[in-house]
Amino acid sequence: MTETRRKSAWPWLAALWLLVVLGLGWQQAMFWQSPRLDSDVLALLPGLDASPAVATASERLAGQGTRQLVVLLGHEDPARARAASLAFAASLDGDDRLRALPADATGAEALATYAAFQRGLLTREQRLALEQGDPAALANEALARLFAPGVAPRWAADPLGLDTGWWQARAGQGPRFAEGWLSLRADGRHWGVQRFELVGSAFALDGERHLQVRLDRAFAAARAVAGDGLVRMQAGVPLHAEAAAVQANREVATIGLGSLAAVLLLVWLAFRSLRPIVLVALSLAVGVAAGVAATDLVFGSVHLLTLVFGASLVGVAEDYGIHYFASRQQSDTPPRTLLRQLLPALALALATSVLAYLALAIAPFPGLRQMAVFSAAGLAAAFLTVVLWFPWLDRRAPRHSRFSDRVAATLARWPRWPAGRAGLVPALALGAFLVAGLLQLQPRDDLRSLQASPLALLESERDVGRLLDLPSPAQFFLVSGATPEDLLQAEERLLDRLAPLRAQGVLGGWRAVSDWLPSMARQQADARLRAAVEEKVLAAASATLGETLVPAPDPSAWLEPGTALAWPALSPLQPLWLGEQAGAWHSLVLVSGIGHESLGALAALHAPAEGVAWVDRAADYSGLLAHYRVVMGWLLLAGYAAVILVLHLRFGRSAWRAWLPTVLAALSTLALLGWLGMPLQLFGVLAQLLLLGFGVDYGIFLLEHRGDPSSWLAVSLGACSTTLSFGLLALSATPALQGFGLSLLVGLALVWLATPLFRQRPASPAPALHH
Repeated sequence: MTETRRKSAWPWLAALWLLVVLGLGWQQAMFWQSPRLDSDVLALLPGLDASPAVATASERLAGQGTRQLVVLLGHEDPARARAASLAFAASLDGDDRLRALPADATGAEALATYAAFQRGLLTREQRLALEQGDPAALANEALARLFAPGVAPRWAADPLGLDTGWWQARAGQGPRFAEGWLSLRADGRHWGVQRFELVGSAFALDGERHLQVRLDRAFAAARAVAGDGLVRMQAGVPLHAEAAAVQANREVATIGLGSLAAVLLLVWLAFRSLRPIVLVALSLAVGVAAGVAATDLVFGSVHLLTLVFGASLVGVAEDYGIHYFASRQQSDTPPRTLLRQLLPALALALATSVLAYLALAIAPFPGLRQMAVFSAAGLAAAFLTVVLWFPWLDRRAPRHSRFSDRVAATLARWPRWPAGRAGLVPALALGAFLVAGLLQLQPRDDLRSLQASPLALLESERDVGRLLDLPSPAQFFLVSGATPEDLLQAEERLLDRLAPLRAQGVLGGWRAVSDWLPSMARQQADARLRAAVEEKVLAAASATLGETLVPAPDPSAWLEPGTALAWPALSPLQPLWLGEQAGAWHSLVLVSGIGHESLGALAALHAPAEGVAWVDRAADYSGLLAHYRVVMGWLLLAGYAAVILVLHLRFGRSAWRAWLPTVLAALSTLALLGWLGMPLQLFGVLAQLLLLGFGVDYGIFLLEHRGDPSSWLAVSLGACSTTLSFGLLALSATPALQGFGLSLLVGLALVWLATPLFRQRPASPAPALHH
C-alpha cells in the first residue's frame, strides 16, 4: 500500500515541481530586465558595533557622492585646457545617463556674504602676528600701506590689511571658478575640473562599459580641440561600480561556463550519450536560477561577488545527476526503482553539502549569508530536479565507456599507506613539510582583499584625490560637544593640534566646519585682539600724521551655525554638521593627504574626554575580519571534533579512515600557503569549512562501499567536477575569492588523492565491471 502511494504521489510531485520551475523562469525574466545588483564592499560585511553618531557619520559619508564622479582634463596651455573642458562638457550635454553638476558659489558672492562679520575673522597666521608683533613695527607697516595706490579710502577701517586675508586663505583651497570653467594649476598643467552625477544604475551584466564609453567619447571630442597633449583623470563610485559589474560578468562567464563545460565533458566521457548531458545541464540551470531567486527574495538584492561565488555551484550540483547515471550505467534496475534505492544516499549528500554551506552563515556577514542561501537553494533545486524528473525523462541506461571503466578500475591499483615502519618515513617527511609550512603562515586581514577595482582606476582616483586635496571617507574625526558652541570650540582645539602635523607633511589638510564658521568665543577674541592692536597702531599713526584716527566700530553681529550653515557658500560643509543626537552635538573633521605613516600620529589625537574621537573604518573592518577569522577557526576545530565522534558512532575503530584524509588535506593546504608566502584570511578559513563538509564524504562513501568500482567512479567524477569548479575561483580578480578557490582546489584534490590510501580491504571480491 505504501509503495502504491509513493508511485501515485510521484507524478503529482513532478508536476508540482514543473509549476515551481516555470515560476522561477518568469522570476528570472523579470529580475534580469532590471537586476538588483550590489557591488559595495561594505555591503558584504556586518555593521560595526559603533555609537549612533559614528553610524550616522558613516552613512552620511557613504551616501554622499555615491552617484557622483569627477573628471580632470589637463594641458600645459591654459587656453587649450579650457577649450578641452568646454568641449568635454558639450559632448555630454543632454546625455540621459550623466548630469553635469554646477560649480559652487563664486568668490565674490561668498566674500560679500562674509563682509559684515570680517572683523571677527582672523587666520592662524594673522592671529600669531598680532599677538607677537611689535606695535611700532606694525604702525610703520600700516603707514606704508596708507600711501599704496588705491588703499587710502578704506585704510582707516582696516589699517593692518587684515580683511581679505581670511577669505583669501580659504579661497585658495581648491579649484577656482572663472570665465565659465572650474580650474586649478598643479603638476605643471592647467586642469579643468568637472563633476557629474549618474542617472540610473551603473550595473549592466552584459560585459560593456556603458559609462566609460560615454566618457571616452567626450574625451575624444576634447582631444580633437586640445591636441595630443591633453591628459585625463577620473574618479567616482559609479566608475568602480561599473568596473565591478564588467568584472563580475567576465568571471561569471569564465567560472560558470568553464565549470559547465568541464562537467558536461566529464558526463560525455563517462556515459557517451547526449541524454545525460542534457538532463545534468537542466538540473544545473534550475539550481542556478533558484539560487538567484532565493537570494533576491531573502536579501532584496544580489551582490556581484555572490554571483561569482555562485558560479562554482555548478561543480557541486551536478553530483546528484552523475551519481544517478553512474548507478544507472552499472544496473538494469528501472529508473524509479533505482532512484528510490539511491534516495537515502542522495538525501544524505544533500544534507551534508547544505550544512557545509550554511556553516558560512554562522558569522554575521551579509555577504557570506548571501552565498550560503544562494548555494543551499541551488543545491536543493538541483536535487529535486534529479529526484522528481530524471525517472520520467530517462528511458534508457547510458552505455558503458572505456573512460568509465578505466576510472573505476583505478581503485584496485591505488596504493595504500604502508603499514608499520614502512609508513614511518613518509609520515615524518609529511610532518616536516607541514610544520615548516605552518610556521611560515601569516594571517592578514585586509578589507582591500574584497575589492577588485582595476589598477589604472585606483591610480587615477589617488591622483584626483591628491590634486583636489579630497579627504578620505574611511578615516575621520568625530567631534562632540554639549552645545553648538562647545562643538565648534572642540573642533578648533583639534585643528590647532592638526596644524603642526600639516606643517610637518604628515597630512595634506582637512575640511572642518569651524574653518568657515568659527566659534563665538574665537570670533569675539579675534575681534578684541584686532581692536586692541589697531588702537595702538592708529595712535602711533596719529602722532606721525598729526591728526586723530578713529578705529572701526566693534562688530554688531557674529556668525552663528543656525543661519550661516544655510548660506550657499557653506553648502559643501552641511554634510559635516551632524546636528544633535542623544543630547550632544556632533560634527566631522575630514583629513586628506594621509598615508600609513600618518595614521599613528592621527590616532594619537583620539581624546574622547575632549570630545574628539578618531574613526578609522578600514582598520575597524580589518579588525572585524580578524576577529571572525579566529572565531571561525575555533568553529572549524570543533567541527572536526564533532565529525570524528559521529564517524566513530557509525564506523567504530575505522572512523579515522574517513576523517584523516581531510585533516591531512587541510593541513597541507595551509602549509602550502605558508611555503608560497600567501596570507591566511577569513575566506581561507571558510574554505576549510567547506573542505570538511565535502572531503569527509569521499571517505564515508569508500567505507560504505568497500572496493566497489562503480562507487569509486561516482566519487571520482564528483570530486573532479567540484575541484575544477571551485578551482576556477582562483582566476577571480578579487583576492578573497582567489584565495578561497585556490585553497579548495588544492584541498579537494588532496582529499581525493589521499582517501583511497587509507581505505579498508574489500570484505568480498569486487564485482566485475560490465563491458
